[in-house]
Amino acid sequence: MYTIGDRIVYPMHGAGVIEAVEEKKILGEVRKYYILKVPFGDIKIMIPCDSSDVIGVREVIPANETPKVMEILANDSTEMPNNWNRRSRENMAKLKTGEIGNVAEVVRNLMRIDRVKKLSTGEKKMLSNAKQILISELILSNNEEAAALETRIEEAVCGLE
Repeated sequence: MYTIGDRIVYPMHGAGVIEAVEEKKILGEVRKYYILKVPFGDIKIMIPCDSSDVIGVREVIPANETPKVMEILANDSTEMPNNWNRRSRENMAKLKTGEIGNVAEVVRNLMRIDRVKKLSTGEKKMLSNAKQILISELILSNNEEAAALETRIEEAVCGLE
């Protein structure tokens, strides 16, 4: 069980800080929910407390693990299918794990593909979402601004770091 003030990651949505734990009646059922405030766009997310483990909710990585994430971003791209549909399914599966290493791989691979040939509209959206997920966790882990993190990601992926 997490408590108010904990920094957690909600797979496919990103990281945030628990602002409250509230009981809500939804579809006739009363359940406890974490109220998560995400650092992007003044968004609040309700996560059922009793199924947070099943969903894959986890704590934000400690700041000393950020170099590992940057290393993943700088590593060689993973071999991906040429077919955008298969590639999209593989990337979606990685994002659903909620693991920061998998999210970083998706960001790296899609950014590099986009430099060689333009991504499909769906993959552009996936890249944007994956970047937002990655940046939201790094913001909470490092207390760094989004713009600075975006630059660091860009530099790592392009080999400038």
